[in-house]
Amino acid sequence: MLVFLKNFRRSLSVVMTFLFIGAATSSHAETTTTSWDETSTQAAIERSASLSPPLHTLLVAYEGSPVIEHVFTGPGLDRPVNIKSLSKTVLSALVGIAIERGVFKSVDQPIVSLLGAKVPTHADPQIRQITVGHLLSMQAGLERTSGPYYGRWVASKNWVSYALTRPFVAEPGGQMLYSTGNSHLLSAALTRASGQSTLALARSWLGDPLNITIPPWTRDPQGIYFGGNEMALSPRALLAFGELYRTQGVVNGERLLPESWIDASWTPHTYSHFAHANYGYGWFMTNMKGHRVYYGWGYGGQMLYVIPELTMTVIMTSDPTPPSAGHAYLDQLDELVETLLIPAAEQAQQQ
Repeated sequence: MLVFLKNFRRSLSVVMTFLFIGAATSSHAETTTTSWDETSTQAAIERSASLSPPLHTLLVAYEGSPVIEHVFTGPGLDRPVNIKSLSKTVLSALVGIAIERGVFKSVDQPIVSLLGAKVPTHADPQIRQITVGHLLSMQAGLERTSGPYYGRWVASKNWVSYALTRPFVAEPGGQMLYSTGNSHLLSAALTRASGQSTLALARSWLGDPLNITIPPWTRDPQGIYFGGNEMALSPRALLAFGELYRTQGVVNGERLLPESWIDASWTPHTYSHFAHANYGYGWFMTNMKGHRVYYGWGYGGQMLYVIPELTMTVIMTSDPTPPSAGHAYLDQLDELVETLLIPAAEQAQQQ
C-alpha cells in the first residue's frame, strides 16, 4: 500500500515547483488568486458534490495557481491513484522526449525496428507498415486489445507478441481503433531502445524534473511496465503534468518537453466516434464555449483538461473500479468544465 506524507506544495505561474503535503482529508482547501471569484469556487464544489460518489477529487489551477482543491471521498490529493487510460497521455510525453533524445528516430519509425527480436516470426508482414505515430494515434489497423478483447490479451503469456499477431481489420494509418495494446508496444519499444524500464524513464524524464512521485505499476509477464493503463499518480502530480503542457513544455525555466511535440500531440490525427472528439497523440480535443480544450481520459472518470486560452488546468479523479459510472457521468464532468469552470476563468480574465 502506497502511503506517503510530504510538505505542502504550491504552483507558480510558468515557473512551477510542487512540494507534497500529507494525504488530504475529506474537507477542501482553496487558494484564490486576486482575480478568481470565490462564488465560482463554491458553485463548482456544490455541483461536483452532487457527482460524488463516484467523483473523488476536483483540482483546478488558474494561471498556474490552485484555485480549487477539494476531496469529496477516497484518497487525498497527494496519494497516487490508478489513472487507468490517462496513462496513455503520460506515455505520449515519454515518446516525445525519447524522440528529442534520439532514443527513437521519429514518429515515422516502424515499430518493428524498435522491437527487434520481440516481433513474432509468424506475424503478418503488414506490421512493418505500423509506425510509432500510428500507435500513438490508435491507427495501427490491428484488431483491438481493449473492450471485449482486453481480457484475452492480458491473460496471454506474452502481451507484445499477442498484440502484434492480431489480425488486421483496417489499414495502418486508417481509422481509429482504440487499443491499449498499441500503447503497450510503445512501452516495450521504449524499454528495448533505451535499455531502461518505462518506470525508470518516467521517473527520470518526468518525475524528477516535475518533483512528483511515480510509483511502480503493473508489468506484463516479461516484466515490461504496462503501457497505457494502471499507472498511479496523485491528483497534484497530474496537475504538474498538465501544467507542463499548458506552459508549452517549460518547467523551472528549463525545457522539459519539446514545444513541437505538444503541437503534434494536440494536432488531430484521427477521430473517436466513441468520445465524439478528435484524437492526437494520447490527447482528445474538443471545443467548449468557443475555447479549444485538450484532455486525457481514463476509465471511470480520471480526467485531465488543459485549456491554454484560459490558462486553466483541471484534474478530476473518480472511482476506478468496475463497473464504470458510464457515459452519462463523463458527460456531467464535461458539463462541469463547460458551464462552471470555463465561465469562471473567462470572468477572471476580464478582471
